[in-house]
Order: sequence, then C-alpha cells, then structure tokens
Amino acid sequence: MEPTFERPFPALTPAQRYHFEIHGYVVVPGVLSRKECRTIMDAMQRTKQAIRARPEGHVPAPGEPSFIIDLPHHVFMGAIREADPVFAAYAAHPRLVGMAEEVIGGEARIVELNAHINSRNPKEKFTKDPKFGFHLGIDVPYGTHVKNGLFHCSFVKTLTNLTDLGPDDGGTVVIAGSHKLDLPEADIIACAYADRSLIHQVIAPAGSTLLFAETLIHATGQIRSDRERGIIVCGYGTRMFPWWDGGELTPGFRKKIPPHLETLFHGKAHWLRGPRYRALNEPADLRKFTLADAWHPPAD
Repeated sequence: MEPTFERPFPALTPAQRYHFEIHGYVVVPGVLSRKECRTIMDAMQRTKQAIRARPEGHVPAPGEPSFIIDLPHHVFMGAIREADPVFAAYAAHPRLVGMAEEVIGGEARIVELNAHINSRNPKEKFTKDPKFGFHLGIDVPYGTHVKNGLFHCSFVKTLTNLTDLGPDDGGTVVIAGSHKLDLPEADIIACAYADRSLIHQVIAPAGSTLLFAETLIHATGQIRSDRERGIIVCGYGTRMFPWWDGGELTPGFRKKIPPHLETLFHGKAHWLRGPRYRALNEPADLRKFTLADAWHPPAD
C-alpha cells in the first residue's frame, strides 16, 4: 500500500492544550533532539554563506532562499524550503504538523518557512523595561473560530529554538491572551507595557517548539547574552491558503515530494478543509517522530 502521512492527533496533552487556550501559545519541549538541532543549524549556516557568496545584484530565482534581514547581528533567511533537505523535513515533521492541525482545526499546508541567526546588537542600549517590535499575522474576526469549546486559528507558527534559550538569550516574547481579543493592537500593547506580567518570554532548552496562533501579538526578545541564537520557523495555514511569501516550488523539488505530502506542500484549491477537532480531555498521541519520518514513513 502507498504510505500515508501519519501524524499524532491530538498532538498536545490536555494540559498543553489548556495552556494554549488561555495564553495563545505553548512551549513543547523535546520536539527535536540536540543532534537534529545541530543538523538544522549547520544547514542554516551553509545557506547563509551561500547567499553571501552570490554576486552583487543577484536576483533570487524561484526556489532560492534570500535575506529578509542581513545585519551583522541578525540574519533572517526566507524561502529556505529548497535550500537543504533538512528544512523541508522540519516543515513536514509529523509532530509539528499534528500540533498545527490541532490549532487550525483541519488539514494544514505549509505557507512559509524561514530561519533566524542572531546575536546581541552591540549598539543597542539595554534598559530595564525594553520595547519590542510587537506584531501579529492575522486578525481575530477573520482568522479564528471555536469548536468543542476550544479556540482555533487558521494561521499558526511552529518556532523551534536550535540553541538553548536562557533569560538573556532573546527568546520570543508574547502578550499572553491577546490571541482572542478583537481590540486595537496599540491598546493591547499599551496595556502590556503598563503591566509587564502580561508579557511572557520563551525560556527553553534546544529542541523546544513554541506553538502559537498568529492572532497572538508577539516579537523577538532582547538578546543580552553573548550567545548566538538560532531558530527555524514554519507557518501553517488551512489547506486552501496560499503561500505567505509568494513561494513557488521548482519542478525538480515538486518531483521529490511524496504523494502523501502533496496537500501539505501544495494545499487544495477548494473549500473542503478536512476538519480535525479534539475534546480537551482526549489524551495526546505521544509517539516519537524524527525529521525523517514524514518523507520515509513505514509501508503498511
């Protein structure tokens, strides 16, 4: 038989799903092993060097990654899906996809894939109460719904830190609970600055994944340590959504996509969204998956 795309459902424990319900995010430890983190980080460094080696004025062709930000202390690489096989393997990781689908409430497709390598900005003046570049990716009325009493969002992110994140390492900051509020963004941010207990920062060991709804107001944290920070980010949308970054897959890459991953990479051009819903008290499917499992699942 043709292999099927096995991914866990529910992917979150009831406690993790409850945390997500209240705060709009949850940090799931141990999604990737430290070896897998090093493999992805090495691929990110190679990709960074390859982009830097291009001649001046080079216009990236379809399938080529590019710098969205290129500063001495911060490199942000977009459209990395074809730059190294490990990036596509990350995006198709069964647990990540299962987590995303649990929040979406239906089958997911990849809508963006990017990576950050950053470190402390030597020119930045650190203050006790820093300001952040808060933003969100979709609004509450358009992007959310409730089923079985649980919140769902049509656009979600999995952000996996490939290096350890301590209190001074610039973990992502979020305004907890903002994912459900149809209020002016500026007003919510002002309230968070007035009561900074509303601002939560990710502190987690390498291999942990921050799962969050794109209605959640979030930002990059302030890096105060001398350690380099590496993260890989995949955006997932409901399967009829387009690529967020205008991504066009090359014919060569398309041929490599296994049939059971067609929807994940290509989506479907109709409005049947393949609903997937859980109840809060359902136990999690805690099977262990690796980066290789999506591309090479066991045959029945």
